[in-house]
Amino acid sequence: MSFVSGYLPVIPLRNAVLFPGVSMPLRVGRDRSIQALQKALTNQKWIVLLTQKNPEGTVEKPEDMHTIGTLCKIESYKKEDDGSYTILVNAHQRIRALNMRYENGIYETLTEGMEDILVADRKTEEALLESLRQIAYETVDLLGKHMRRVKEWIGEIEELSLLTNVCAAHADFTLAEKQGILETADVRERALKILDLMKEQKERLKIQLDIRQKLTENINQSQKESILREQMRVIREQLGDEDNNDVADNFRKKILEAGMPDEALALANSQLKRLENMNSASPEYQIIRTHLDLMTDLPWNKSSADQEIDLDRAEAILNEDHFGMEKIKKRILQHLAVMKLRKSHQGSILLFVGPPGVGKTSLGKSIAHALGKKYVRVALGGVRDDAEIRGHRRTYIGAMPGRVISGIKKAGENDPVFVLDEIDKLSRSFNGDPASALLETLDPEQNNSFQDHYLDTSFDLSKVLFIATANALDTIPGPLLDRMEVIELTGYTIEEKKNIAKRHLWPKQLKEHGIEESQLEITEGALSKMITDYTREAGVRELQRKIATICKFMSLKILKAGGDKLIVDINDLDDIFGAERFTSELTETALPPGVVTGLAWTPVGGDILFIETEEMSGSGGLLLTGQLGEVMQESAKIAMSLLKARLPLMDPTLDFTKKEVHVHVPAGAIPKDGPSAGVTMLTSIASKLLKKPVNPKLAMTGEISLRGSVLPVGGIKEKIIAAHRAGVTEIILCKRNEKDLREVPQEIKTQIKFHFVDNVNDLLKIALEIDFPAYQLKMDNTTPLFPRAMN
Repeated sequence: MSFVSGYLPVIPLRNAVLFPGVSMPLRVGRDRSIQALQKALTNQKWIVLLTQKNPEGTVEKPEDMHTIGTLCKIESYKKEDDGSYTILVNAHQRIRALNMRYENGIYETLTEGMEDILVADRKTEEALLESLRQIAYETVDLLGKHMRRVKEWIGEIEELSLLTNVCAAHADFTLAEKQGILETADVRERALKILDLMKEQKERLKIQLDIRQKLTENINQSQKESILREQMRVIREQLGDEDNNDVADNFRKKILEAGMPDEALALANSQLKRLENMNSASPEYQIIRTHLDLMTDLPWNKSSADQEIDLDRAEAILNEDHFGMEKIKKRILQHLAVMKLRKSHQGSILLFVGPPGVGKTSLGKSIAHALGKKYVRVALGGVRDDAEIRGHRRTYIGAMPGRVISGIKKAGENDPVFVLDEIDKLSRSFNGDPASALLETLDPEQNNSFQDHYLDTSFDLSKVLFIATANALDTIPGPLLDRMEVIELTGYTIEEKKNIAKRHLWPKQLKEHGIEESQLEITEGALSKMITDYTREAGVRELQRKIATICKFMSLKILKAGGDKLIVDINDLDDIFGAERFTSELTETALPPGVVTGLAWTPVGGDILFIETEEMSGSGGLLLTGQLGEVMQESAKIAMSLLKARLPLMDPTLDFTKKEVHVHVPAGAIPKDGPSAGVTMLTSIASKLLKKPVNPKLAMTGEISLRGSVLPVGGIKEKIIAAHRAGVTEIILCKRNEKDLREVPQEIKTQIKFHFVDNVNDLLKIALEIDFPAYQLKMDNTTPLFPRAMN
């Protein structure tokens, strides 16, 4: 009968057999065994130990273990750093496993105790005891002095059954022989088996000892090293450590297969030699091993399968992934065509510049798809240490390769499409300048021998197609910008956003929220209102979040609808989002004199701004507010100077020496700068001084000079899109900006009337419907300063 009733957890043993009355330390490392141990620790520490039938295999079913084992008590345990346990168990009873089951990830079994059977008289028992003790003494003496404690223990044992268990536990028998002894219940038969096996072991030990003595003086150094390595291998195997030779052989094979260039191969072999001669406990051992892991994992000569660039397929992929952006797609296809003609993309480094959310990063993914190459993305926003690009030197603790080499390793090929995201967000610190570190990476003349400090040898990046993304160019250093081909992406129109939402965003969010298209639909009107009144952005990220909000809001209603299709219309938006976030400020029928609409460019797209002017009694000064930059302040001063010189010709009663003019640009918390508000400031001041209001649906942008000329500015497409979004119907631009309208979508151009002007005379004539009188001031006797005023 077993000591303990009920189901007990089972731990399978790979290369050990425990005998009753013997204590033994064990290492428990397999997940299933750890779970069984943890259960035993909560159940009076009783555990059943059964030996596997196949020591090299795993236990997948109860039949993989012997049914005869031992019932043990856990005396002590210790959790190691690697999560395994070292336990000391005391074997109490030989048992038979009954009705074994697999439950909660472990094997459990009922047990039946197997009592010893002694069929022998007292004299026979004493003879067997003395014979077994004697041969055990002789065997222990052959093994050496370190077995002295076992010899003393054997001399103290007076019970034949216990002596058979102790001898079997410590003798060098095979697992099958030990298991056979454990399964023998007859003590006399067990003792005779052990006597026979120990006699064979004693003879083997004598032969081995004799051979060792004869070879001691003649053994050479290489044989000695071989024996020491073999002994070290066995020791490491017992301790669970890896053999240095095995590690070195593995690395040697990987180095041969990696296809490294000569320089890298010499470094790898040098590191491997150091590793072979180094103790694995040395701190530098792991550093060298990690370095070799990187060198052997890098794709030195592994490229994607060579395939012809299919321009039709590439165009189809770009059209499928991105709506609109015709000019950008055309530029990309032209670039791919050049790559196809050259049969190489060496020197191809693109920079996509545009507002957030317009698809810069996803374009890189589409190009990788079109080329059939791996896609790697590295975020550079906030990177301020050049070691992030070029890696740390291995002398530092925690050193790592740079993001470029890490990305190549992750791709597993040496010619991926490599996206450097947010390259304009790099910053510098006392740790170095990462933008300067990128100069070598993005230089086609240098990156065929890119040096990473951690790798410490050259790596060829010339096959990599680098694509950088940025929101603005002004924060990118000139030398770095010079190495890239800039492709500008602009904001989406309302119509483009509607198509993107219907084709991409709406189906994507339905899928992410587990909603079928047959369960939820949104009307055209609701989609348009969401775009115009609840979002105001150049891209579509906020629009995507709004669509996600709709899906979350409607999910409960869908569950309650019982399969009926729900439709989101305009009236539902107020319940989902609340009050409108953005309303058009140009819907009023009139604006007071002094208020004029201007157009501005920002890193997130175009925008409109209002410039307000007020006059008061004073001494002819000009007051500027709204956190204006120096260039914008200078534009206001130029406008004031022009008006001081010209308005008295129209109205002699105007006396600027008794007037104070205050110009304000709302949203005072936001810094503003640039020359493009010059025409707006001039029109605002003139409107206030002449008491003539400006059409509220008229907007303008342009720089003014002290000669009265209207000069061209940038960002025309973004500004016009913003004006259209805000409800503007007329726009005044510099005559030289007329060519920029080619980039503006046709549906917008048909809804807006454009006025093109060369000077402030034409500007004020359109904005205020006034004519300046002839202004006779000349630069010399023949050339008028204001030609239009001389007509």
